[in-house]
Amino acid sequence: MTELEHFCTGCGIKIQTENPEEIGYAPSSALEKEIVICQRCFRLKHYNEVQDVSLTDDDFLKILNGISKTDSLIVMVVDIFDFNGSWLPGLHRFAGKNNVLLVGNKVDLLPKSVKHNKLINWMKAQAKELGLRPDDVFLVSAAKGWLIKETAAAIEEYRNGKDVYVVGCTNVGKSTFINRIIKEVTGEGDMITTSHFPGTTLDIIEIPLDDGKALMDTPGIINHHQMAHFVDKRDLKVITPKKEIKPKIFQLNEGQTLFFGGLARFDYVSGGDKRSFVCYLSNELNIHRTKTENADELYEKHLGELLTPPRGTDLDSFPELVKQEFMIKEAKTDIVFSGLGWITVNDPGIKVSAYVPKGVQTLIRKSLI
Repeated sequence: MTELEHFCTGCGIKIQTENPEEIGYAPSSALEKEIVICQRCFRLKHYNEVQDVSLTDDDFLKILNGISKTDSLIVMVVDIFDFNGSWLPGLHRFAGKNNVLLVGNKVDLLPKSVKHNKLINWMKAQAKELGLRPDDVFLVSAAKGWLIKETAAAIEEYRNGKDVYVVGCTNVGKSTFINRIIKEVTGEGDMITTSHFPGTTLDIIEIPLDDGKALMDTPGIINHHQMAHFVDKRDLKVITPKKEIKPKIFQLNEGQTLFFGGLARFDYVSGGDKRSFVCYLSNELNIHRTKTENADELYEKHLGELLTPPRGTDLDSFPELVKQEFMIKEAKTDIVFSGLGWITVNDPGIKVSAYVPKGVQTLIRKSLI
């Protein structure tokens, strides 16, 4: 008689009981429980401990490539606070002929003054620029449960009796979103392991729907240009906002510099004195102002102390900051530091420089707020 196969309800990986060092390990006694979870998910859930995983980006991409061959509805979740950093490049290729809904999560992090309709139109325009024309766009807060009911109803309508695949990068809150949807529809509690660490879901998790179809949670694709990959796991809490962002306004003169911890740097090069720059970053992250002429020396001397994160113990592995110059031609433009936040420049005709760790993305876009 063949042994029954078990899959972890937390991350979807096939359970094995032989090797504690390999992914999918659970002790034999765990198989007798009604809900089976692997050791990695157990530790993540109960102790917030993370174990590194041996799946590669190619493994993740293979799973996504399979979706284009299905007849289903695709729901792509992005982090509204890190829209560009959490975008899945090439999604239109994975989507095939399937309909796509775009969900902007973490709307609770944006200042309350932001108008939702304006934000949805902004998302549509950005998606179009990035090569995707979603059938509809929604805003939610999975953490707070905002607008989940409406989004669940729309998914039900659009899926039209088909399977649903939920896709997204790591850290966008995809599993939290699905847990909320399940709760909304069935009243059951959390089924999927959620955390603020990249790469929690390891394989496709199938959640049966009442018409014989299923809701599929797919592994988060790791976007290597996200800032999360350059900080210590403990510092993720500092750069990942947990509550509504309080914008910080700086009046800068030419030749002044802002440091965001030691992770990024912003130089105001030219465009007249007393210009205002609005910073949208995690409230926990320290911003330090100095003269540009002193900035290099300050960074060399105080990185890991006055300028943290990174921590002093991580300086050997922390990449050098790379400079990119931008000429701001239009009023109300954002300079985006992928995974960290953005600065809104209100006046045109301004020249600035942005510095981020080598490999992280910076870009300019039409102002979000």
